[in-house]
Amino acid sequence: MDHPKRILKEINDIKEDPEAHIEIKFTQDLDQFYATIEGPRDSPYEGGIFLVDIKLLSDFPFKPPKMRFLTKVYHPNVSSQTGAICLDILKDAWSPALSLRTALLSLQSLLASPVPDDPQDAQVASHYKSDYIDFKRTAKQWTEAYANVNLDDYEDI
Repeated sequence: MDHPKRILKEINDIKEDPEAHIEIKFTQDLDQFYATIEGPRDSPYEGGIFLVDIKLLSDFPFKPPKMRFLTKVYHPNVSSQTGAICLDILKDAWSPALSLRTALLSLQSLLASPVPDDPQDAQVASHYKSDYIDFKRTAKQWTEAYANVNLDDYEDI
């Protein structure tokens, strides 16, 4: 990893922003982290705590971090099978001016404002478009069933 000072600063920025409701934990390597984000208010994800796997490639910050949800999420832009995320800043809209904090805040924002016309999970997007009320009910059920992660429970991280 070529930028340990930047990474440590970014981790510190996350820890110094309690209003963001994001926690981050190191692994043995400086290029992998786990973070939790709170589900946004007034969304079916409210009350949930979601675990995100973050990997930094050797060309970070010039390339985006690789992020995926480890918590099952019922959302058009998140694969219900793999946790893969469809979000522009994690792909071609990434800029070295962005940070891990920005990316995690963008994930929270994505939970609050799905983009079903650019889905990662076509079935969930179809459900969202055809029966929004039932989609919200299902997303809330998944949140209640799966999104109760506490980073302190992960000793091996």
